[in-house]
Amino acid sequence: MRTNDLVLISVVEALLTAENIRYFVADTHMSALEGSIGFLPRRVLAHSDDILRARRLLAEAGFAAELRPVAARG
Repeated sequence: MRTNDLVLISVVEALLTAENIRYFVADTHMSALEGSIGFLPRRVLAHSDDILRARRLLAEAGFAAELRPVAARG
């Protein structure tokens, strides 16, 4: 998931944490470089072992439209 919406990120973090799904929020410190304007989106990345569970959880919570297509694993 990639978004500038800090509330959405907080909700997603709470959902993933509640289900013990490993994740990482990338680009959280980019605001220092951009001047705290908020135009650089943050990415919520699930651990590769948890991707399917995370996607299912977020889709069931109504966030399917926010999810990006899964990249092919090679």
